[in-house]
Amino acid sequence: MTLTNQNIEQLLQLCKSGNQHAQMEVYNRYYKAMYNTAFRIVKDSFEAEDIMQDSFLTAFTKLNTLKEIKTFGSWLKRIVINNSIYHYKKSSKYQDVSLDDVLYKIEDNSVKNEDQEFNNLKANQVLETMNTLKDNYRMSLTLHLIEGYDYEEICDIMNISPANCRTMISRAKDSLRKKLAPLAHY
Repeated sequence: MTLTNQNIEQLLQLCKSGNQHAQMEVYNRYYKAMYNTAFRIVKDSFEAEDIMQDSFLTAFTKLNTLKEIKTFGSWLKRIVINNSIYHYKKSSKYQDVSLDDVLYKIEDNSVKNEDQEFNNLKANQVLETMNTLKDNYRMSLTLHLIEGYDYEEICDIMNISPANCRTMISRAKDSLRKKLAPLAHY
């Protein structure tokens, strides 16, 4: 049986024994999603590529610490996000890093009936508006709405309190709605 036909559990067992072909197959299955995750946070394709590759190296060297093989994808994604945020915080001390091209999901439970007009906005208008939000607002919205993390996970990732997390996400949504309101009439 070729490696491309094996399920992820079988491949990861081979990876644990140091099989480089199995590692390459795992990499090929996950690299696009992990690159996109890193890129949404650091907004630099070269940095995202480096972060993604470093994250795979970390994952392969620490594969024996993974308790449930079935959670490999989410475990790897968490490594990528942590590395991306670490890099973002480190580099933002020296330069402004915007989070362009963040795909914002407007389908939010807190959207009120009068906010339904936002559903007609073009994606690039939303992306442009996302660029005008404060960095911590963009990052928290990305983690919550795009990556699907809950408040507790965002608290851990961003190293903030639960109350601060809820407030930040609420304010980020409000700020985005206010900035999008004039655009919704076009």
